[in-house]
Amino acid sequence: MADVSNEEDVVGMIERIRDDFGTIDILVNNAGIVTTALVHEMKSSMWNELLAIHLNGTFMCTREALKIMYKNNYGRIINTASQLAYKGHDGLAHYTAAKGAIISFTRSLSLEIGDKNIRVNCVAPGATDTRMLSELPEERIEEIRQTIPKGKIANIDEITPAYLFLASNDGNHFVGQTISPNGGDLFL
Repeated sequence: MADVSNEEDVVGMIERIRDDFGTIDILVNNAGIVTTALVHEMKSSMWNELLAIHLNGTFMCTREALKIMYKNNYGRIINTASQLAYKGHDGLAHYTAAKGAIISFTRSLSLEIGDKNIRVNCVAPGATDTRMLSELPEERIEEIRQTIPKGKIANIDEITPAYLFLASNDGNHFVGQTISPNGGDLFL
């Protein structure tokens, strides 16, 4: 375990993984938190904490893993964003900004590493039954469910195949892309 917003923790974590397993072939950046506040009420500390975990954590974990992937001339990096990066949401400006930045980071990084047999892509799930979603009031969860054309909030097993595909050889020609399993709530 590591605090992905702490550079020393990230460097140590990647070194431990390398020492224990000899390499890193696949990195999934999926650490995250969610807090809510309207922008005019949001404290800078709330903004900074969320971006430090989501965006800075993605950057630092990727940077450290790339050092190993470059040596092996192989790697798969899968970043986690959110469909809310495209839709926006009141009370979540910091969250949607971080997720939008992760999508842009993914695209730019793919141009840097595309010739090195290292692929980077992104998964931007819709509403998914996770601990973060379960922290919302039940009536808010029902409102979200009603906006999804499929009529249900995804479970983890419905999102995981996107990650598995991008990590596999079946996803070899996907570079800098964002896949959004969201039950029809958003079309990319």
